[in-house]
Amino acid sequence: QVQLVESGGGLVQAGGSLRLSCAASGRAFSSYTMGWFRQAPGKDREFVSAIWWRSGSAFYADSVKGRFTISRDGAKSTVYLQMNSLKPEDTAVYYCAARSSWSSSYYLRGSYDYWGQGTQVTVST
Repeated sequence: QVQLVESGGGLVQAGGSLRLSCAASGRAFSSYTMGWFRQAPGKDREFVSAIWWRSGSAFYADSVKGRFTISRDGAKSTVYLQMNSLKPEDTAVYYCAARSSWSSSYYLRGSYDYWGQGTQVTVST
């Protein structure tokens, strides 16, 4: 059973930075696709970023491109989301997700089999 545990959320002023972590356990993740999604109040859960563990290939939503960076640490089985130049519209609950193979539909919620519990990110003006 795969378990994903997010951490690192919090309250930050606009323009600030946060780093989210997603600690994965229960499998060998070398072939996994790992994703970050977010959900703001009253809105659908949306894609933020994804990485293919094997190659490190990274993908981003247009809204975060150039500000967010996804990475992984194989030794720690952890995926990170470094978020810089945060804006109030980045306020949401951020979720980590995983699927056991590469998917070109990495931006779709339905592509993922496992989800974390989420971590709140609040960006104040």
